[in-house]
Amino acid sequence: MTQDSSERSYRPIRDYALIGDCHGAALVAGDGGIDWCCLGRFDADPALCRLLDSKQGSFLSTAPTDEHRMTRAYLEGTNILRTTFATSQGKVVLTDFMPVGRKPGSGPHNYVDLAAPKYVVRIVEVTEGSVEVTIRYRPTLAFGRTKARLQADGSVISAEGGPALYHDIAGWTLEGDRASATIRLRQEERRVLILAEKSSTKVNPLALVDMYASVTTAFWREWIAYCRYSGPYEQAVKRSLLAIKLLIYAPSGAIVAAPTASLPEELGGSRNWDYRFCWLRDSAFALYSLAVTGYGGEARRFSQYLPRVCAETAPKVQIMYGLEGETKLDEEVLDHLDGYGGSRPVRKGNEAYSQRQIDVYGEILDWALLFHKLGGTFNQEVRAWLGGLADFVADHWHEPGQGLWEMRGPPLQHLHGKVMSWVALDRAIMLLGHKRRWEEERERIVADVHARGLSDPEGHLVQAYDRPEVDAALLLIPLTAFPVDERILTRTIEAIERDLRAGNFLHRYKKQDGLEGKEGAFLICSFWLVDALLHIGRAEEAAGLLGRLVACANDVGLYAEEIDTETGAFLGNFPQTYTQLALIGSAVHLALCQKGGPEALKATHAERAHRIVSATLGWRAIVAAFTTTWRVGRVFSSKRSLLRLE
Repeated sequence: MTQDSSERSYRPIRDYALIGDCHGAALVAGDGGIDWCCLGRFDADPALCRLLDSKQGSFLSTAPTDEHRMTRAYLEGTNILRTTFATSQGKVVLTDFMPVGRKPGSGPHNYVDLAAPKYVVRIVEVTEGSVEVTIRYRPTLAFGRTKARLQADGSVISAEGGPALYHDIAGWTLEGDRASATIRLRQEERRVLILAEKSSTKVNPLALVDMYASVTTAFWREWIAYCRYSGPYEQAVKRSLLAIKLLIYAPSGAIVAAPTASLPEELGGSRNWDYRFCWLRDSAFALYSLAVTGYGGEARRFSQYLPRVCAETAPKVQIMYGLEGETKLDEEVLDHLDGYGGSRPVRKGNEAYSQRQIDVYGEILDWALLFHKLGGTFNQEVRAWLGGLADFVADHWHEPGQGLWEMRGPPLQHLHGKVMSWVALDRAIMLLGHKRRWEEERERIVADVHARGLSDPEGHLVQAYDRPEVDAALLLIPLTAFPVDERILTRTIEAIERDLRAGNFLHRYKKQDGLEGKEGAFLICSFWLVDALLHIGRAEEAAGLLGRLVACANDVGLYAEEIDTETGAFLGNFPQTYTQLALIGSAVHLALCQKGGPEALKATHAERAHRIVSATLGWRAIVAAFTTTWRVGRVFSSKRSLLRLE
């Protein structure tokens, strides 16, 4: 590798690792550059954004001056990243993390009420020999619109109205909005860099760095020790769990789809979206993955967020909301940024929030039944709201919409939306009791799908009425318990493989969707194919595919939204919650299928989760996890991962 440059070319998306504090997040490149960082909130204007403009974007980089080789890994059981650079003269290790711990006063099993000082901490330490290291820093204001005016004052470099960099390094050079320093460290010498939202006269975080490291290590290791999954690809499952936990906004329980904005689905293309919001569909899937691996606290917190934010738009439900329940997420084009690899426009906000997607009602009610089945409870007000969702579906299921994939063309009668409307009514009946209207409309949906949703009487399910092509979203149907003949499901899966599959990967669909350009294969669809193959008895093929997909992760176990089927390059926002949770689901389903065969999968999510946790956790344990607290084999100190911010 060569020396880092402040205007270096774009690093591959695959080259990044994620750190975070369950409030904000940062991406660290393999060359030691922190190229994206949002402090305090995932959707904040970034303090560092070279990810979206290699020339004028902001960054914090640290690397040896001499030629070097890099290796990296997360500290076992944590989201703390250690990057090692080896030169001819020695080795230097970068330890990167964002401090997080449990709030003082939290119960011994409370890992959802969290404290974070909203810092990025970088420890630079030479472990062998003597290494010269160059550090470069350039912050940003207003999403890169304004150049920062830097000033140095003792141990802090501050930007008026912007972030502050605390350090214990002498010899900085400041030039406009840039600062740099070159130092030589010998074995066992270390230096510390801390990026903060702003400078403070109350706290010098440099004095607390060892405490931050100790508490953050304890927090992550304690949390992941609650995982009760034991089965295929256990380490990959745990890494995905750690990534998903990191992407839950602790103050509200909202789960972001990804911590980034406008990473392209086609290099140089225009399909660049802001994913730093809470999609209800993604969250429902994520909570299923958390539930079946032993986590109940996150589900309880989300059960408070969900009805609160949906009440703002009732009886309609948006497909996504802001981290605190914001209902307007209007798009803004940021023309001053070049975009990743020249992919323009760069967007802030996401207009898809205004789309109608009837399937989201099914995902909410499916999740509600799962939550209830695993011991969670809803008060009368929430039960009434859930009933209102079912009433809305009964009135509107026959209307067209934009569908699961947020197409920006004319609305269609998406088959997946019809099936999820059936799911909404079916789960409402199971959860809230029989209601004649719900039962009648549920039967009408079944008849409608069979009459209009087949390519021909002996054919396969289709993407939408009057559109004979297939859609990868149809792979979700086998896991819904929707009443359809197994032969039709088999023909549908075969048609999807024939039309959409490219090796290990699947495209979402092939027809025009109202947008310019093309896209990569969606990684989550490959995991859905694993589940579908298990369902129809092709277990050996499913297991083989899952193994190859696990191997497609980057070197630290993370996935983007999409992949280039020819080069293997990651595309889209990164890391993608949807993809990480799909890996968990497929691994868990494979384990269940190995124990009980395909029949064990043929149920609702709630029934499947019951079978999974009964086999792994024991039923009493999981019910306790969703109701009060529960103890695992290891008992942790109630003080070890508490974080005091003063």
